[in-house]
Amino acid sequence: MHGRWHIAIVGYGAAGQAASLFLAEQGHRLTVFEQAAAPGPVGAGFLLQPTGLGVLARLGLHEQALAQGQRIERLHGCNVSGHCVMDMRYADHAADCFGLGLTRGSLFTLLRDAYADSAQIRTGACIETIDADGRHLRDSAGERYGPFDLIVAADGAHSRLRASVPQLVRRQRTYPWGAIWCLLPAEKWPYHDVLQQRYGGTREMIGLLPVGRRPDRDGRWLTFYFSLPGEQIDAFDDAALVRLRERVTVLWPEALSLLASIGVPQQLQRARYRDVVLRTPVQGRTVFIGDAAHAMSPQLGQGVNMALLDAHALADALATTGDIEAALQLYPRARRHHVAVYQRLSRWLTPLFQSERDGLARLRDIAFGPLGRMPLARGQMLKILAGMKTSWLR
Repeated sequence: MHGRWHIAIVGYGAAGQAASLFLAEQGHRLTVFEQAAAPGPVGAGFLLQPTGLGVLARLGLHEQALAQGQRIERLHGCNVSGHCVMDMRYADHAADCFGLGLTRGSLFTLLRDAYADSAQIRTGACIETIDADGRHLRDSAGERYGPFDLIVAADGAHSRLRASVPQLVRRQRTYPWGAIWCLLPAEKWPYHDVLQQRYGGTREMIGLLPVGRRPDRDGRWLTFYFSLPGEQIDAFDDAALVRLRERVTVLWPEALSLLASIGVPQQLQRARYRDVVLRTPVQGRTVFIGDAAHAMSPQLGQGVNMALLDAHALADALATTGDIEAALQLYPRARRHHVAVYQRLSRWLTPLFQSERDGLARLRDIAFGPLGRMPLARGQMLKILAGMKTSWLR
């Protein structure tokens, strides 16, 4: 490596946290900005794929993650009539392959505690723009920071820095559907190693994902999610909570008892999703990673996975080239194909599970089961699930 650089990291979600660890390990001087006054996790839980687990292993955090999370062996989903739509087992891809259900809090705490300078993070700093020189940042109060040798924009799906360079954006829209989420005690839920889903056409989807432990509470936990049109999420109230219970009774009566602890709508978190495609993730000496670079719907469960892979690839590019300009040429090439595959698949799959197109539900329910049993198609589906690159989609 040619030098020790001063690097700004904007955003302290999964992408920013992993980038902080990798770049600090390389000896760079970091200034990490986070707009929240008290940084913490956003969201309930997620499914980490084998490639993301590999990044945690590279950071020396693999065993801690396994201790906090819940090993997931299978993904299973069926419609209201009991017809199996999805049934995928990691072991069919490789004997030692599995996913890991984790709470956002567990991952956040794991990565934060591994970062020796976490107390030095500049909190409450809402970074909004990059100066014309490409080396300084300005926050919402007009304060100027820098100069920096490199700026890593990891400020999420609603990235302010991305908005400040609109010429980079090829595609950006908010999906008309989203979801409500919460964490529920697992209690005696029998499917401890299975992500389960129930579908009511394309208009309703319920999911239960075992996510292991919470850093702030005892016991084992599940992430519950229910998809809804965006306007219903924004207006979710007491009447909507009653309707939700009614629909769970119809679609998945076995899961109804899990909702006993939900008394008010404020206990459910709202989630809206964006579809973001950049022409390039690099502008001068700024590089966009994670959701700031490629926000997508959660249908493939790859958001955190992609964020970790981005951070790893960026650090590798810097270590390999020893030069910032060369690294910022190498990094987009290293991630271009992998990101593009998941963006396209996410965009294609979303209407099959979240839309008003009832005919697509019938097509999905007829085709997905048989397709998943065909050896070639099943193999490729499992590779996609596990976060692997798939040459047939080039």
